[in-house]
Amino acid sequence: MNDWALILGGSSGIGMACAKSLAENGINIYALYLRKKQSQIDDIKKQFYKYNVEVIFKKANASNEDSIKEITNELKSLGNIRVKMLIHSVAFGALKKMISKDGPALNKKNIDMTLDVMCNNLVYWSQSLYSANLLKKGSQIIGMTSSGGRKNWESYGAVSLAKAGLESACRQLSIELAKDGIAVNAIQAGVTDTPALRKIPGCDNMIQNALNNNPHRRLTKPEDIGEIIKMLSSYESSWMTGNVIRVDGGEDITG
Repeated sequence: MNDWALILGGSSGIGMACAKSLAENGINIYALYLRKKQSQIDDIKKQFYKYNVEVIFKKANASNEDSIKEITNELKSLGNIRVKMLIHSVAFGALKKMISKDGPALNKKNIDMTLDVMCNNLVYWSQSLYSANLLKKGSQIIGMTSSGGRKNWESYGAVSLAKAGLESACRQLSIELAKDGIAVNAIQAGVTDTPALRKIPGCDNMIQNALNNNPHRRLTKPEDIGEIIKMLSSYESSWMTGNVIRVDGGEDITG
């Protein structure tokens, strides 16, 4: 079967590591990005030449309804393909306190945007791909979550809401898609030094706490997640579904 991976947020960090691991396993890549320059994307695409797979990088807002329809149609036009993996790895949200005396607090626009970008659109993408018969038996839907969905970090309130919602969406989708043999899981990475992490207030403390707590005495690397995604790309069953899978070297259970 002609398998593709659709990666929302595939030009850096964990999404990029997943794209490379999947390409190495012979899966074609369709990755969305938003903020990188075309010259940067051209350089990224060169890294995939050695894998001998088709690679498409598309500049698009993952939450835009027209983009979802357009990209679904583009994938469908490729012929008899399967979206083997839909990976939601979008990190773009408001980092403000809910209550603040010394600066702006979260408002409705901030919260709505964060939830839409980092949670809700996983449902819309799943609906669109399913309706187009691109999600088939053996397909996997993966949402990238964090322990911040149930832990309190400074100014992480809106993102925490989104991560908790993403996990809930994965559970619900797993039930509804089980009859089709499609698995849905969330992956909880440990603290990973990415551009998204560096935007979180107090990230230096998060990094140090992770180093202190992790039995491996190091942070999670994007490649750690890529290795698990590569393993899952060979998994054709939907029996492992509805889970939050920790990929953190034991960080969460000791922290």
